[in-house]
Amino acid sequence: MKKIGIIGGGAMGSGIAQVFAQSGHSVVLYDTNKEALDRSKQNLAKTFEKLVAKEKYTAEKAQEIQNKIEYADSLTAFASIDLMIEAIIENLDIKKSVFKQVEEIVSDECILASNTSSLSIASIASACSKPERVIGIHFFNPAPLMALVEIIPAVQTREGLADEVKALIQSVGKLPVITKDTPGFIVNRVARPFYSESIRLLEEGVADAETIDFAMTSVGGFRMGPFELMDFIGHDVNYRVTESVFESFFYDPRFKPSFSQKRLFEAGYYGRKSGRGFYNYAEGVEKKAPSQDQALLEKIYKRVLVMLINEAADALFLNIANREDLDTAMTKGVNYPKGLLKWADEYGLEKVQDDLDELYNYYHEDRYRLSPIIRNYVKENKTFY
Repeated sequence: MKKIGIIGGGAMGSGIAQVFAQSGHSVVLYDTNKEALDRSKQNLAKTFEKLVAKEKYTAEKAQEIQNKIEYADSLTAFASIDLMIEAIIENLDIKKSVFKQVEEIVSDECILASNTSSLSIASIASACSKPERVIGIHFFNPAPLMALVEIIPAVQTREGLADEVKALIQSVGKLPVITKDTPGFIVNRVARPFYSESIRLLEEGVADAETIDFAMTSVGGFRMGPFELMDFIGHDVNYRVTESVFESFFYDPRFKPSFSQKRLFEAGYYGRKSGRGFYNYAEGVEKKAPSQDQALLEKIYKRVLVMLINEAADALFLNIANREDLDTAMTKGVNYPKGLLKWADEYGLEKVQDDLDELYNYYHEDRYRLSPIIRNYVKENKTFY
């Protein structure tokens, strides 16, 4: 595969274009909006100025890489590409329409991929006359810096294509994992409790956002607390993904969104980008000091952790991915301090079982149901590793 076509001149599309150009591929970056293309070109030039200043590249090499990217406002530029990656709005109807258009222009051998973070690849593929060449290739933002790439074959995807794409992604210096075409794939599925259970603790009045964030960073070792992270991602993105995963899982209570985040979304309080989310980012406003109560901090950390472990274990139980890819996805995709299945072994599977059973017995809610694989492993005295 030598020529890559990218649809979408936003941050994600531009980042993916940079990844492939840096690895020697010719890239065509397409967007219907010429301003978006101009902005992408300018931003890339600034990025390489910084990389040259840091002596990562010579000026000549930086220019050579930039010259590998062609900026196109017509899809006809895709006539000779080998791989198309779509990186546009998370709207299924729009994506299906785009794939249908692209298929009329590219060669019969061209692979068609979506960078969707949670939508069904099978549904996108259904819009194509050759659905066997459609696959998911999900980069994480910012694409040039994040190592993880989720590869998602659909039920229609031809046998062997996932391995071909995996080899390509490895060749551009990324770390690919293969996952089933289920809502949220690995990362956006397994990470849900980090947000949802933290919000639940807030709503119940167990602790404030500052204390929950502090518990997860100081005791859990996470780089960012859940409320800081949601505000950073943006509630327009995070809430919509939560809502999409919930709906796609046939309204399984484990993935139920919260009214707290919905109200922020409705108010336009998207987080850092809007100046207000769970925190107020106005000038001069300082966060409250978190509680230093170690028993409380430990309680928060353990409750969120066992929920995360349970979700990772259930993904393994349902063969969404193998244990290595599940753990790699969480350490490289969202920078968790440890893979959750390894963490489960360290924490103790019997303790995970007891903690979740206690939550279930208290609330009698399906969100706290224990994955059968944990109960089975406890009975058989087995561990994940």
